[in-house]
Amino acid sequence: MFDFEKLQVYQKSKLLNRNLNSLIKNKRLDYVFSDQLKRASLSILLNIAEGSGKLSNKDKRNYYFRARGSLYECAAIIDILNHESIVSNLEHDKCYVQLEEISKMLYGLISSMKI
Repeated sequence: MFDFEKLQVYQKSKLLNRNLNSLIKNKRLDYVFSDQLKRASLSILLNIAEGSGKLSNKDKRNYYFRARGSLYECAAIIDILNHESIVSNLEHDKCYVQLEEISKMLYGLISSMKI
């Protein structure tokens, strides 16, 4: 098992990724939204994984910051989809709960790193 697989933030991000992919499939979003949301949610996972493999805390932090940026991108897309009535308030809120939890976890991880 790799170190990143042991991180709770990685496991929570995998669930988020699955939920967002399910939302994309069920809503039949247009290509622009679906592609960007898929790439952003996958980027969260990949940046957490890559960051965990770095040796210096500075490098780790940079990747965790990127993961957090991708998470904010997902939040913006979900917000836009809700604003355009493509995603219901309930679906929006469900996603936002996950996004906020992961954001706090990433912030805690970033803050705990001494550089």
